[in-house]
Amino acid sequence: MNNLIQELLWRGLIHDTTYSESEQIKNEIITLYTGFDPTYKSLHIGNLVAIIMLIHFKKSGDNIISVIGGGTGMIGDPSGKDGERIFKKNELLYIFCLKKQLSLYLDFKNHEIFNNYEWLKNKLFIEFTRDIGKYFTINYLLTKDSIKRRISNNNSISFTEFTYQLLQAYDFLYLYKEKNCSLQIGGSDQWGNITSGIELIRKKRGVKVNGLTFPLITKLDGSKFGKSENGENIWIDKNLTSPYQFYQFWINIADEQAKKYIKIYTFLKKEEIKEIIFYHENDPKLKLIQKKLADAVTIFIHGKKTFEKIKFISNIIFNKKKRINEINKNDIIFIYKNIPHKKIYISKKIPIIDLLVNKSEFLKSKKEAIKQLKLNSISINKNKIDEKFILKKKNFISYILLQRGKKQFFMIKIV
Repeated sequence: MNNLIQELLWRGLIHDTTYSESEQIKNEIITLYTGFDPTYKSLHIGNLVAIIMLIHFKKSGDNIISVIGGGTGMIGDPSGKDGERIFKKNELLYIFCLKKQLSLYLDFKNHEIFNNYEWLKNKLFIEFTRDIGKYFTINYLLTKDSIKRRISNNNSISFTEFTYQLLQAYDFLYLYKEKNCSLQIGGSDQWGNITSGIELIRKKRGVKVNGLTFPLITKLDGSKFGKSENGENIWIDKNLTSPYQFYQFWINIADEQAKKYIKIYTFLKKEEIKEIIFYHENDPKLKLIQKKLADAVTIFIHGKKTFEKIKFISNIIFNKKKRINEINKNDIIFIYKNIPHKKIYISKKIPIIDLLVNKSEFLKSKKEAIKQLKLNSISINKNKIDEKFILKKKNFISYILLQRGKKQFFMIKIV
């Protein structure tokens, strides 16, 4: 455990922990768990850190448990939210989807997956408040950041969300009793929930268990990855974020992020990572860290075969000398399926702004389209065009490659 904690610290995977520096951590096999929110049909790259943490502990010989919040997911967690979550019925939660995804990356033979609805559904309110609620004071709960932040911002918080920490604390107690689980891990926004569980077990059982949080992975604007379906989230599900888009996300991150993420998201050895960073800093234009990171994470999530297809697509669309009419139709169809795309109808001709905004939705507004065209950053089939351009159906093959700048691509199929 000591070696593992040091490894996780070096990788930047520990934000808070109840393990003190002076404490001698026993070199023994432990059982630990983390939770996953089933209110959407896919995990995203923020959740991926939890999976990676479980793998690190598993490699160290520990027993790992995943808890899908079928019960707590019906309630709503105040952590990081400005407003109360819309309540969902159990049948509207994506428990099966998450279980299927987790099974892809965590071996069932050494990994148990539970749905906390199974042990929460039969808990009577009177029984719960008597056996669990009496161990928590209102003053104690008000010290928790997630609740304190909501109240200090003049936002209301319902009794339902106020009790969320008690429900998660009970999860820890239940797993301690049934599975001898002595460690809970989670994102840094879960620290209050985790310490509530630790406190409950201390008071009811008289034993010390532990908690550990990892840093939240945030978007460029600093906000956390959420569960709403939008273009800013990077999903693990290939139908929500294509493997090509997934790969490009890692390729295009800034150097400082890349130096941080290669430690967090890969299992490369310390010396190998140091070497990659050293050579990258000698020639940053080569983007060695980003490439190694993108390769490793894409292979981990989507597999080697899909990764090789992505490299094939990239070699074609980023090759300035390679023209669309030089690519065979099967390869064009393959590219179309794997990058952002849309099928549109054109009778005879269409003005370029109408194509970019209304038909394809490649750009968000007419104003943005005019700006990008004046900046000479829009290409069709790798040829630069201006705002006077009119697309004539007879002059093009069935597929058209739109490009904005050097990195943003979109393919249209004309019908």
